[in-house]
Amino acid sequence: MTNFNELTNDFELVVLIACLVVGYLIKHSFNLVPNKYIPTILAILGACLNATVTGVSIAAVVYGALTGLTSTGMHQAFTKFIENADKKED
Repeated sequence: MTNFNELTNDFELVVLIACLVVGYLIKHSFNLVPNKYIPTILAILGACLNATVTGVSIAAVVYGALTGLTSTGMHQAFTKFIENADKKED
């Protein structure tokens, strides 16, 4: 049986994954949003999601915003990794 108290420790991971998915969808599906606004959108989304999941507090909002920005950095790092792997295969 799952201990739900342990699952609450991973809510920031859920926020990170949600921001990654939303960021990917914005970048690849909507041409109306310039790329320069995606980090701001994800910071706001992460702040809102984390405050919703963990409770409204200054720390939750700040950590959520950082999680949203982290998802942007992770996407960029993954993209660079894939591009370099493709170049090595040629």
